Amino acid sequence: MTVVGRVQSLWRYPVKSMRGEELPEAFAGYGGVYGDRCWAFLIAGGREGFPYLTAREKQAMLLHTPIYRQAELMRIPPNLAAAAALTANPLFPDDAALAVDIRTPEGELVPIDDPRLTESLRGTHELTVHRSQRAMADCRPISLFSCQTANQLSEEVGSHVDMRRFRANVYLNLEDQKGFGENEFVGRTLRIGTRVEIAVMERDPRCKMITLDPDTGEANPDVMKVVARQHDGKAGVYGVVLVEGVTIPGDVVTLLG
Repeated sequence: MTVVGRVQSLWRYPVKSMRGEELPEAFAGYGGVYGDRCWAFLIAGGREGFPYLTAREKQAMLLHTPIYRQAELMRIPPNLAAAAALTANPLFPDDAALAVDIRTPEGELVPIDDPRLTESLRGTHELTVHRSQRAMADCRPISLFSCQTANQLSEEVGSHVDMRRFRANVYLNLEDQKGFGENEFVGRTLRIGTRVEIAVMERDPRCKMITLDPDTGEANPDVMKVVARQHDGKAGVYGVVLVEGVTIPGDVVTLLG
């Protein structure tokens, strides 16, 4: 076993393509981070297999902040300790715990199913609100990205590249300080902290989302151009959870094999 880094920060995105929230701890389950991407807006007649409205179509989505009404219930599964004692899978949230409000760019707090919110986002699309108990991730249920990759991209782009553009669940500070060092984990397994194990499956193919500033929604096309030309259009990695558990910032990340 080799120590390859530490957890720099943990994030989830309660509503797909809206602003993320940094977590003091996260439960990494087979379906992804607890509470991650449990809500989405679906485009009527949208693309089969990917019917979601995202900030690619509506950049203002990034300016909306989701807030779980029962934040404590959405911290970790409610029966986690009892389930772990039995080597059983914990419960996932019920409908009441999943209730979420949205803080709009104007500062108003509204329920996610408020028709005014849907109307403000719809543009030319007919939208419906969709809820799931587990993450509606684009591909694999959990994503990882290193601070060093963000630093290297900043140098290549010629301006600061905020790592939050890449909307990862787990941001890593790598021991070797190499940009794109997480690429070396593909096909291998990481242990995070004392319990969580993640099989790193593939590099993460990127799209217009990484051009968008997470605070303003403004686009910088140079970010995507550099990733496309110099890194095969990929940055960060996708994984699947092999062993569920809780992780916190500062946890040691170990390469198992």
